Amino acid sequence: MRIRSALTALAVVLAGLVASAGSSTAGTATGAAYCGITWGSAEKSAGALSDAPLTDVRTGRHDCYDRVVFEFAGPVDGYAIGYGETWTEGEGLALSPYTAGGALLRVSLRAPAYDDDHLGTVPYAVGEHVANPLRYPTLRDVVFGGSFEGYSTFAVGVRARLPFRVLVLAGPGTHSRVVLDVAHQW
Repeated sequence: MRIRSALTALAVVLAGLVASAGSSTAGTATGAAYCGITWGSAEKSAGALSDAPLTDVRTGRHDCYDRVVFEFAGPVDGYAIGYGETWTEGEGLALSPYTAGGALLRVSLRAPAYDDDHLGTVPYAVGEHVANPLRYPTLRDVVFGGSFEGYSTFAVGVRARLPFRVLVLAGPGTHSRVVLDVAHQW
């Protein structure tokens, strides 16, 4: 009798464990990624140094993410982007006082923001708000941190630490683009 009672109790405990495991799996299935986004928020880097100068920085708003586009006059594929304090090139001054948002994306592009063919002119002033995406769900601003020895830095203020991805796209024409997409939520 004791063995039968013990086996019955064991069967009840095992049935409870199986049921709770099944419900946690169902909970995971219902917690699908927002818009199918599985990008994560860890630092991303790739590519090599280029001498193609930066020609434009613009932003865009999509249903599931906000976008920053860095366009270059030639092939560029080098970048390092991650969350954390961003420092000006050459001087090393923190850019966080110049940005809005709850989190800061440090964008280092492996290409200059100046054109040697045009006497080294820089398209933006250090600390200048390059873009102020009014009414964007995620982006708060894009601030230029300077260009030094072929590297260009931007601080991208976002609402919170959210998943992001980086794309390198060819065109238009002979230009290329480094694209930063930041999700509206997890």
